[in-house]
Amino acid sequence: MAAIGLHTMEKTAPGLVSLYKTAGVSLAGHRLDGLRAAVYLVVDYSGSMRPYYRDGSVQALADRVLGLSAHLDDDGTVPVVFFSTDVDAVTDITLADHRGRVERIVAGLGHMGRTSYHLAMDAVIDHYLDSGSTDPALVVFQTDGGPVNRLAAEKYLCKAARLPLFWQFIGFGDPHGKQFDYLRGLDDLAVPAKRVVDNAGFFHAGETPGAVTDADLYDRLVGEFAEWLTAARAQGIVREP
Repeated sequence: MAAIGLHTMEKTAPGLVSLYKTAGVSLAGHRLDGLRAAVYLVVDYSGSMRPYYRDGSVQALADRVLGLSAHLDDDGTVPVVFFSTDVDAVTDITLADHRGRVERIVAGLGHMGRTSYHLAMDAVIDHYLDSGSTDPALVVFQTDGGPVNRLAAEKYLCKAARLPLFWQFIGFGDPHGKQFDYLRGLDDLAVPAKRVVDNAGFFHAGETPGAVTDADLYDRLVGEFAEWLTAARAQGIVREP
């Protein structure tokens, strides 16, 4: 059973009902229906991301993540980290106040800098540990380029492998661009030589992320997450349901 029911969605966030239903189909297809998990969204606020804020791609991703989160977490809230050279904001997006929320958050942020993955990852890890939760967490991490400090990002990912956190990276931009070579490598880091389990996935949403269908996006968000859950349970990282 979903954490938040259809009736509540229809009352609280009617504009997300279609996304909610599609997310439910994907979760069931991956045998994740009834799972309880936290969901985080991490968003790139570097200068090259400006077009994706302007055309609504970032807000659309946030809405889609909310539609998924409603099945997994009953508080109707997704913690969101905006990052560039530093962490620009740690805030949240809720079902009841999702319309235009990204634009309102960004209006209060400063200069769009570069891409420091490890600082954003640290903010998510701190938030999760401070929450006291023992449920698994799916971290949707969006970016349009590689990190300024590759070694630090890899180190954080490997250390975080012992926590019940799965990092699903999403690339906005040219799928063939060299800026994503690092993420391809991060996705394939050796197990167990560098990390105890494979705790990350990566896929391209392309130069027009909105063109990715809701069904395809959700399948990509939860496919490797489901595989990670099995491995993480076997290692005792995630408790058995």
